[in-house]
Amino acid sequence: MRYLSMLAVLFALIATPSMAVEPDEMLPDPVLEARAREISKKLRCVVCQNQDIDSSNAGVARDLRLLVRERLVAGDTNDEVLAFVQARYGDYVLLKPPFKPSTYVLWFAPPFLILLVLALGWRVLSASQRTRPSHALTREEEALADQIIKNHKKGGRE
Repeated sequence: MRYLSMLAVLFALIATPSMAVEPDEMLPDPVLEARAREISKKLRCVVCQNQDIDSSNAGVARDLRLLVRERLVAGDTNDEVLAFVQARYGDYVLLKPPFKPSTYVLWFAPPFLILLVLALGWRVLSASQRTRPSHALTREEEALADQIIKNHKKGGRE
């Protein structure tokens, strides 16, 4: 029975989503904490790159989570907090960066790279399927090959 209860606790821990927010980071006000979580899901961890700061264990992500909470306690709106962090870290810190000339690389690089890989793959496959010129034997080489085969057959019967 004891093993079953330990197994149930283990499965409950495995099924629980892992969040990187530490208890000492959480705000006592549940409304502010919910806003902080909402903002944190819009910010990219600059170390983990494609992970939001809410689920990242990196030290920089923790600092950003604390910064977000500080700004909320100071009375900033969600947009003001995002603008503050964006001004400090640049557009890259946003999981959905704005569409403007300085972020064109963020928007166009992935589709461009996908097209480039597809074009290279098509080129490699089409080159590998081209027929190679056959290297036919000359008449002298064919006669020599026939002679060798005949000699081998005679030698094999003896």
